[in-house]
Order: sequence, then structure tokens, then C-alpha cells
Amino acid sequence: MSTSTRPAATARRTPSAGGLWPVALCWLAVALDGFDLVVMGAVIPTLSKSGDLGFTDASLTTASTIGLVGVGIGAALIGPVTDRVGRRRTLIACIAWFSVFTIAVAFAPDVNTFITLRLLAGFGLGACLPIALTFMSEYAPSGSNGKAVTRVMTGYHVGAVVTALLALWVIDAWGWEAMFVIGGVAGLAVLPVMWAKLPESETFLEAREKPSATFADVVRGGYLRVSLGLWVASFMGLLLVYGLNTWLPKMMGEAGYSIKAGTTLLLLLNIGAVIGLLLAGTISDARGNKPTVLLWFGLAALFLALLSIKMHNELLVYAAVLLTGIFVFSAQVLVYAFVGHLYPPEIRGTALGLAAGIGRVGAIVGPSITGALVTAGIAYPWGFYVFAGAALLAVAALAVVPAHMRQSSAEQ
Repeated sequence: MSTSTRPAATARRTPSAGGLWPVALCWLAVALDGFDLVVMGAVIPTLSKSGDLGFTDASLTTASTIGLVGVGIGAALIGPVTDRVGRRRTLIACIAWFSVFTIAVAFAPDVNTFITLRLLAGFGLGACLPIALTFMSEYAPSGSNGKAVTRVMTGYHVGAVVTALLALWVIDAWGWEAMFVIGGVAGLAVLPVMWAKLPESETFLEAREKPSATFADVVRGGYLRVSLGLWVASFMGLLLVYGLNTWLPKMMGEAGYSIKAGTTLLLLLNIGAVIGLLLAGTISDARGNKPTVLLWFGLAALFLALLSIKMHNELLVYAAVLLTGIFVFSAQVLVYAFVGHLYPPEIRGTALGLAAGIGRVGAIVGPSITGALVTAGIAYPWGFYVFAGAALLAVAALAVVPAHMRQSSAEQ
């Protein structure tokens, strides 16, 4: 494959006309992922209590997991498509797919249909994140890749918070089905605006005359070491994100903190996530992708280990959890920014899709491991040791990834 002789990070032009529309629309696409993060958690208590459609706790667990499986498959498979067809049309098609199947979930007649529709919706949703991040990494002015990627990812947490707030009154007023209708309709409402206002990536248009990307291109030559390191880091990053979001209140409860405190700490964790995203991109652009992501995962390991120590000062606990959120969540997003920096445009979508897809496996493994520790009664403090170890494994994996890639090194 012929690629530019310049570092991949500089193979990017200043954004053309389009202003803030691409940023806003990619932000909304990522916000849909935030919706999906919490929608099952919001409706599970109602489905468990009512037994609607014949749900049991076991089948609800399956329904929750299958959505993540679909998201992982969609993320991993979409890369070659977006590198052939383009960012714009693929993103629009995937949002339409996700929206239609999400609305259909509300009308599922039984458990098996519900689970199948969640899997199908996941295919489309999983594809949205890597496409949006690929577009942002290419749309950003040279030297602003980190900031562009981390700021658009704030949509993920805003989408999650808005969905959780909506669920407080929507489910009681209109039933659990309304949550899926709202999510699907929101996606459909974005489509005409996206069709009218989202341009194609100029970087993609410049690179489309080059050979079509395949999965093999991402592990060819010098990219093998790069891809393996980034995949391990992405896996560990989402293991932390989903493990903490799922089990932090329970783990802190086992440590002797109140249920109310546990819920407050979960809120602080996600507030820290937004702060971290705003800080991480700016620092990454100023200091470099590799040193920043190594520092972020290293500090995440430190604060996760600190949470294993019982603190009797409430303010210290809140501060430790806030700092943990700042570094854990944005460390994962910095991996995506690093992917956008290292790979050339003609395989960038494939590379981001694989990194996101493999990371989603970590999103399934994280809550499962922590759940097993909870069942065994040792989630505190061992859960935090496991999380700290995962962050250190990410550091080790990223340490072997070069800070920049040139054509000569990629072919070796």
C-alpha cells in the first residue's frame, strides 16, 4: 500500500467550510452511544419487577450483554466499509440502522425478539463511534487531534446523563417502551440534518484513490506491534470504564460507605470523566499523544489503588473518586486519539474500528470479573487491585508503541 512519507499525524488539512456542523453532528452520534450505555440499566428494574415479555433476571443479564456484543461486532467490522465508502454515508446509514431497530425493541412481543433486536441495534450503534472519531481526527486542524477527539467524546457522558434523567419520569409516565422509542426517534431526527450539513472528510477524499483497506493492512509490517499495543490498551481502558460504572457503588458499599455515598461517588466519577476529557486533549496536543496517554493510565492506576484504602474523611474519598474519573475515562479516549495520529487516512477507519471493537470485549469482561469478585465477597479491596493492574497493563502495552509512524518504519 502506498502511503505518505510524512508522519500520519501531519497528513491532515485544515478544516474546510462547514464550521461547527461536523463537530456538533459527530458529538450527537457519540451521544447516542451514551444513551445506549444506560438505557438497559434504566429499564431493567421495571422489567424485573413486572416480568413483562417473560423476562427473568437471567434473561435480563443476557439482554444487557448481547447489546454490548453487537456494539463490539459493529465497531470491529465497520472500518473497511468506511475506508471504502466514506465517513459521511456510512455514519448516516449506521445511525438509521440503529434508530430503526431501537424503536423496534419497544414493540418486541417476547424475550427472544427483544434480545435479537438489541443485538441488531448494537451493530449499527457500535459502528457510529469509530466513524465519528475517524471523522473528527481528520477534520481537526493539524496539531489538534487530541482535543477534537476528547471533546466530541463528552457527548458520550452527556448522552448517558440525559438518558438517566429522562428515565426518572418517562418510565413511570409512559412505560419502559417509551425509552427505546425516544432513543430511536432522536437518532432519526438527526438524519436529515446530517444529510444536509455533514460534508465528506476531505482527508478521505484525497486518500480514496489509494488501494482499499483490509484488516490485514492494520497488522502489516511495523503496524503489527502498534496495533497489538493499542488493542491491549483499548481493552483495558473499557474494562475499567464499564467495570467501575457497573460496580463502584457496590464496591464502596462493601467498604462500609453508605448506599447514598456510593451513588454520589458514581456521579462524581462521571463528572471527573468530563473534566478529564476537556483536559486530556489539550495536554495531548501540547505534549504529544504517547507521553500523555502513558501518564493518564499511570495516574489512573495510582488513584485506583488509593481507593482500596479505607478513608474516614469523606472529602478525601470524594476527591479520590473525582481524580480517578478524570484519568480513567479520558485515558481510554486518548487511545482513540493515538490511533488517529498513527495510522494513515486510507486505513484509519479500519484501525479505529478494530481498536473500538476489541475495547468492547473489555467492556463485557470488566463487569463480569468484578461481578465474580462481588459474588465471592472480595470486591473490596481486590476489585481496585484488579483495576489498577489493568491500568498498568495498558501502560506496558503502550510503552512499546512508537510516538510517530513513518512509511519506512511501517513497512519494516
